[in-house]
Amino acid sequence: MERLDALGARELRSTVLLVRAAPTPLTADDVAEQLDISRSVARWRLERLAEAGLVRVEFERRTGQNGPGAGRPAKTYAAAPEMSAVEFPRRHYEALVGRLVEALPKRGRTKHLDGVGYSFGLELGRAARLRPAATVLASLDRLCRGLGRLRFQAAVESAGDGEAVIVSATCPLRPVVVSDDEARALDAGMWRGLLAAAAGPKAAATARCSTHDCLDAQAPCRIVVAFGERR
Repeated sequence: MERLDALGARELRSTVLLVRAAPTPLTADDVAEQLDISRSVARWRLERLAEAGLVRVEFERRTGQNGPGAGRPAKTYAAAPEMSAVEFPRRHYEALVGRLVEALPKRGRTKHLDGVGYSFGLELGRAARLRPAATVLASLDRLCRGLGRLRFQAAVESAGDGEAVIVSATCPLRPVVVSDDEARALDAGMWRGLLAAAAGPKAAATARCSTHDCLDAQAPCRIVVAFGERR
């Protein structure tokens, strides 16, 4: 099944949007419960989406046990890494962004792109109705859930003293970064803008966001957020 065919079917579209909004992989039981359909129908939809490359099949043990007696691992479905936007007809926005990047003077280009990305991140934050939370961890969780409401998958993978890692299989600017590596500054700025919306401008002003694995079609984007004095 082709991606456009899958997205053109209403029932498959509602299912893939549910998976994309979820911070963690879903089982057929999860989908059946949330969409109020039978497990067999949920599994059929998820398998069609997997054929179309829109979701990725994984297996995980949800009992927390391993070895004999742990039971069979659950079959789960997660948003597939999104390397290109689904468009009909193709509008070639990535090429347009590339031309705009090239039009900027080389001196100060990265700073300008970071600023544009920051503004775009604030706009996404408003669309997601983000509000600052009491703690950094709560803010990051709120950021990811807000992106989920916009149907972009994101989750906090780890958080420690001074640093956190967010993973996103469907990062909003990933198709642009894939087509032009210089656009990475846009991406980093966007995540700072989202952070400003979720944790406040002061937190964003002292944070450094860097993106990794954007070009790896088998992995989600990894966004490292380092807090502290900016250089």
